[in-house]
Amino acid sequence: MSPSRGPFRGSSDYQVPQAVVSRLSLYLRELQRLLRDGHETTSSTQLGRLLGFTDAQVRKDLAYFGQFGYPGIGYRCGELVTAIKRILGTDQAWPVALVGAGNLGRALIGYRGFQQQGFRIVAAFDADASKVGSDFEGIPVYGIEELAAIVTRFGIRLAILSVPGTAAQEVAEQLVAAGLKGILNFAPVTLNLPEDVRIVSVDLAIELEQLTFAVVNRLENG
Repeated sequence: MSPSRGPFRGSSDYQVPQAVVSRLSLYLRELQRLLRDGHETTSSTQLGRLLGFTDAQVRKDLAYFGQFGYPGIGYRCGELVTAIKRILGTDQAWPVALVGAGNLGRALIGYRGFQQQGFRIVAAFDADASKVGSDFEGIPVYGIEELAAIVTRFGIRLAILSVPGTAAQEVAEQLVAAGLKGILNFAPVTLNLPEDVRIVSVDLAIELEQLTFAVVNRLENG
């Protein structure tokens, strides 16, 4: 009942669609909530209903990574949580660097959800000399010139980038040079980096545009 190891390739060696990987995170959150509420088992029907998917979609998504259900039982929540964490790579702790200790950066440092899912911001970096040497929520702030040394010290492979758009490409290149392999980018620009560096971009204005589109079209079509 163990899944294949890679989160992006299934047992048939086909590329797993990114939408499937995104839904895995949603399944994980619901399974964790069910466990907190005292539920030991669930079903594809229940998971689908909670998230707005069909039971067939849930089964198809999980089938990319193995067989997890039991006849007459469904899914054992704890077991499936462990399996999905292993698939996503969050069955280990991930030290994270945050670059850009402005208002957004400080808010991200204070977000407890990261640590709950295995991500721990261990160092922050900023170009503003007045911030260097201080700390936020117990996280020390270093100068950008210390990036490579701190990344090596903590074994950091992931970074959160929350710098102004004008500085994002240059700073991202510094992160890559320091050995980072994954960047969560909050800067409102497209980064041009080597193919082996994974980038996930979050543009809050775009998300609001998608929301207004959905609201306006629902109103007009209603």
